[in-house]
Amino acid sequence: MPSDTCRRIWVVVFPGFELLDLSGPLCALNLASELHGASYRVEVISAHGGSVACGSGVPVHTLRASRSKSVDTVLVVGGGTDSAINADADTVALIRKMTPRARRVASVCTGAFLLSAAGLLDGRSATTHWRFAALMQRRFPHVRVDADKIFVRDGSVWTSAGITSGIDLTLALIEDDFGIEVSKAVARDMVVYHRRSGGQSQFSALLELEPASDRVRDALNFAREHLHEPLPVDRLAAAARISARQFARLFHKETGDTPARVVERLRAEAALPRIQEGTEPIEIVARKVGFGDKDRMRRAFLRIYGQPPRALRRATAASKPRAHVPL
Repeated sequence: MPSDTCRRIWVVVFPGFELLDLSGPLCALNLASELHGASYRVEVISAHGGSVACGSGVPVHTLRASRSKSVDTVLVVGGGTDSAINADADTVALIRKMTPRARRVASVCTGAFLLSAAGLLDGRSATTHWRFAALMQRRFPHVRVDADKIFVRDGSVWTSAGITSGIDLTLALIEDDFGIEVSKAVARDMVVYHRRSGGQSQFSALLELEPASDRVRDALNFAREHLHEPLPVDRLAAAARISARQFARLFHKETGDTPARVVERLRAEAALPRIQEGTEPIEIVARKVGFGDKDRMRRAFLRIYGQPPRALRRATAASKPRAHVPL
């Protein structure tokens, strides 16, 4: 790919940053460039350059931002330390200097606190790790914090939730730059799901269940991968490698619920971002996630979310900002 199409990305770190917030996006961007025809030049930047230790003590070599270089994307990582939550002053100053030159700005996890402190999220929708979302909303009341999203795009500013969601965000950036086939290929190489939709909840039904048994976990993973197909108990039991009667008892013991109810929750969880995005007819969404028809999905949404799909779609459309705040 010609050099004039190369996109320069500055990834901003600070003392005590979370290493996976950095390494996940770096891996995705490197694979996109090395194996799949994308063209990125990625540099790790800090306020003073030199060696910067992450929260676990691993040092990372960084550069100082060059005033003479153009930059496509500024990506700010996060961390559970005071440097992120209390917005390291030198890093905030660096962000303020760099971002006017950037086409796009993004953050991983609590990196949103640094963007907020720099004034880049005022008037915008944004997300961060669910554990810190309420604090961010109190501290930055002009930011519309959405604690229940994996990532949020508001114009040229992208924010993501906790830690591994930085990979989802980066896959979405790659897709935005070089197309869906490139981002899919990178996801396959990383052995991750291809870009969970930004609208997907941070609070997965599978994470809430946390079964102790490998057999139940295998059945749940099978269910999630085959939601569009019929999933009777005997099929889930086969995935768990036990009889249907044993499976039903074990499942209820470990999850406190029936397989049918949990499959319904997984389907509703898969349908919700499609409903909110508003690009597909509700009947099509119902079929794609395995509900079969819109009435069955409507009843499930009323039980789980307290509102029917159409009401949730209207509420999402009404909440979208009509105009974006310029960088």
